[in-house]
Amino acid sequence: MTAETRAHAPDEVFNQATPFADVNLYALDAPLRDAVARHGAAWIEPKALELGAHCGRPEVLELGHLANTHLPELKTHDRYGNRIDEVQFHPAWHELMKIGIESGCHSLPWATPKPGAHVARLALNHVRNQLEEGSSCPQTMTFAVIPTLRVQPELAAEWEPRVLSNHYDPRSLPADQKRGVLFGMAMTERQGGSDVRANTTRAEALAGGGPGAEYALQGHKWFCSAPQCDGFMVLAQAPGGLSCFLLPRFLPDGTRNAIKVLRLKSKLGNRSNASSEIEFHGARARLIGEEGRGVPAIIEMVRHTRLDCALGSTSTLRRALSEAIHHCRHRAAFGKTLIQQPLMQNVLADLCLDYEGALALAMRLGEGFDRADDSEQRLFTRLATSVAKYWNCKRAIFGVAECMEVLGGNGYVEDSGLPRMFRDVPVNSIWEGSGNVQCLDTLRAMRREPETFNAVVEELNQARGRHDAYDAFLDELVQRFTLTDAMEFRARRLVEGLALALQGSLLLRHAPQLVADAFCATRLGGAGGRQFGTLPAGIDALAIVERSLPG
Repeated sequence: MTAETRAHAPDEVFNQATPFADVNLYALDAPLRDAVARHGAAWIEPKALELGAHCGRPEVLELGHLANTHLPELKTHDRYGNRIDEVQFHPAWHELMKIGIESGCHSLPWATPKPGAHVARLALNHVRNQLEEGSSCPQTMTFAVIPTLRVQPELAAEWEPRVLSNHYDPRSLPADQKRGVLFGMAMTERQGGSDVRANTTRAEALAGGGPGAEYALQGHKWFCSAPQCDGFMVLAQAPGGLSCFLLPRFLPDGTRNAIKVLRLKSKLGNRSNASSEIEFHGARARLIGEEGRGVPAIIEMVRHTRLDCALGSTSTLRRALSEAIHHCRHRAAFGKTLIQQPLMQNVLADLCLDYEGALALAMRLGEGFDRADDSEQRLFTRLATSVAKYWNCKRAIFGVAECMEVLGGNGYVEDSGLPRMFRDVPVNSIWEGSGNVQCLDTLRAMRREPETFNAVVEELNQARGRHDAYDAFLDELVQRFTLTDAMEFRARRLVEGLALALQGSLLLRHAPQLVADAFCATRLGGAGGRQFGTLPAGIDALAIVERSLPG
């Protein structure tokens, strides 16, 4: 009689995994460490190791659960009936924000503009994101606002020092009284969604108008993330057309701006984050750039948030995958631990391949952002950012679902954390342009700047000759792009092909051969199936899993 089949007391617990805790989330991640080194950011390693150890502590990992159990609450009025529109958060939310802000996850490339700075920030963000998704939102927008602020130099001079402060200051005060500020964004309206040119919010110049001048805004925004921020980038219709404005939460005299928070959105996931619906009643804002140039002014903010979407989904996949592998090393069934079961090895290794490819692509984008002064790199990131945002975010949804299934019933209960990750992960696919928007933006970039496609192909050609399946896939992919008929109808297939080719190229050049060969054979060569766990025989699945998360 084995220990598992002998009699046990009803309250005895055995054959259960220990919590995935007391770990270093950076040190355990060989694909991440490799990417940091090859993209010139090895100097961040001491800080990344420190952050990885902190985020792997059980009480810190628990913060994500607490922030999503005790949700933000909107308090529209004080006890006397005065309008205040304050959002109240659980202390866990503030601790999550503090961890990210003090680590420079919102500021590092701008405050420390040295080679590899964007890659270094992505590495830190990747670790911190694994705690939970909701608090990533205001940190990402605060990071991404800098290029748009710099369109209007006098506003950048006023706001940038506050943005780049590594002090988290949640107090509801005018920005000039705070040690650090957060930025949000409000673009979409209920009648238009992604079609921001259908916006109806109006901007009226108060004293002649023009770049940097003050306007009064009248209208609404269907989504504003996040209403507790100190400033917002907003699109509105000025006399000269759709324009971009900096909207402060408080006016220079210390009074509240005329922003009314109607409600907080009740969302599937990302629930710790206070997404809101707001109205403007003559709210004061200052013009960024020229009237009618709102989209060009805000597009760099959008581009940088899309970078974080591509990484954020990868981070959630990483956390879910870590939980799945850890569970399989501790849980036994049918006389073996799950990690010893051949079919489970297949599933886990297949998931690891998706993680390797997604992370490699996100970190390669970081290098492109670091080398923005190089015209070729800027052309590459112009196209590849939309591609990565589309594919990384889409695939992570399926990957997290599979990780939840690996834990079985244990994974389906809230205490495991997997249901929260599963609810959280789709937000990155929707936010900052859903899948169709990314695919159409890819085609639009190619039409306006054909050199963007050439830059991506040049990147892909660097891996030619390393794998037969890769070469054949690349030849067919380039051929597909020469067929101009029904390109919009075929856009998802085209962008998917670009994403897989980019991931394959990076893995062939930088990952261990067993990882690159397995990826190319299954994702590009047709040897894999449509579900995870369909790798062909002959692949060293355990070695792939061990690389992703050492035992």
